Amino acid sequence: MDNPTLVDVTRGKLTESLHRGSVAIVDAEGKLVCGIGDVDARVFPRSAIKALQALPLVESGAADALDLTDAELSLACASHNGEEVHANSARVMLMKAGLSDDALECGPQWPQRMEDAAKLILADETPCGLHNNCSGKHAGFLGLAKVMGVETKGYVEPDHPVQREVRLVMEQMTGDTLSEDVCGTDGCSIPTYASPLKSFARAFAAFGTGEGLDPLRAEAAERIYDACINEPYMVAGAGRFCTRVMEGFRGRVFVKTGAEGVFCASIPELGFGVALKCEDGATRASEVMMATILEVMLELNEDEAALLDSLVNPSILTRRGAEAGHIRPRDEFLSLLKSALPG
Repeated sequence: MDNPTLVDVTRGKLTESLHRGSVAIVDAEGKLVCGIGDVDARVFPRSAIKALQALPLVESGAADALDLTDAELSLACASHNGEEVHANSARVMLMKAGLSDDALECGPQWPQRMEDAAKLILADETPCGLHNNCSGKHAGFLGLAKVMGVETKGYVEPDHPVQREVRLVMEQMTGDTLSEDVCGTDGCSIPTYASPLKSFARAFAAFGTGEGLDPLRAEAAERIYDACINEPYMVAGAGRFCTRVMEGFRGRVFVKTGAEGVFCASIPELGFGVALKCEDGATRASEVMMATILEVMLELNEDEAALLDSLVNPSILTRRGAEAGHIRPRDEFLSLLKSALPG
């Protein structure tokens, strides 16, 4: 099945670029309420499923044993900017587990923002694993390993006890079987497993509502959800889509981006889980797709509407800041979403 074009990029009065994509929206009972494009094709979720990967950290009791705060749990689900607050929080998480940043196996990464990179340069420092956008997730993995009493070295390998726990949770949440045939290596060195888009949507419907989960897992999901919406800055950082949306919606939605144009979300008041993929991997289009879904599906107050309007139709600017065009959802995309509205 060919995925339809969902997002246009305009320059002047003409369309300059097109982005194809697929979208799956699943309700709390596991029913596909909106399927656009090929929702059965396997996709690598990348960082969009970090909140699910954090479930073993909480339901095992490790988060309590390590006395992790909401900010630290939020960081465990983050793809952060590498700002000072993010790096310092990851360092504290490691200290609580009796470890240093040398234990991180995610690799170094320059902070995303120029001002944060400049601070390192001016201090004659280079980035380390703490600045990696996945350092919170890895600090969580290491904390889980310590509480489990297993070797921390090699915690990124598929056969390590921590990764086996994560894979089991992912299979249970998605309802999919994750074998070596669908396993790749993520940018931060951990295994990433490809599943159908609708399986990820199913997982996030359960994550946001607790429906179909045993009490321990439902409680863990609620705790992680609450941590992220209480501390949305830790999930991403200054100017980032996920932080802006969760700050603006104050608990109504959970959203998380991943590399190569993937996005997942929970909308508890509707009982919906959402998973989408921009076919060409463009974040600029996946953000518009997610913002459009929220705008169509939810009743919005004035502030929420203003926020989403800026995210659904972002401007293309010249180097001098003048408006040259827009990134915008296609009318066909809007129609398909509206046809799936409850009632």
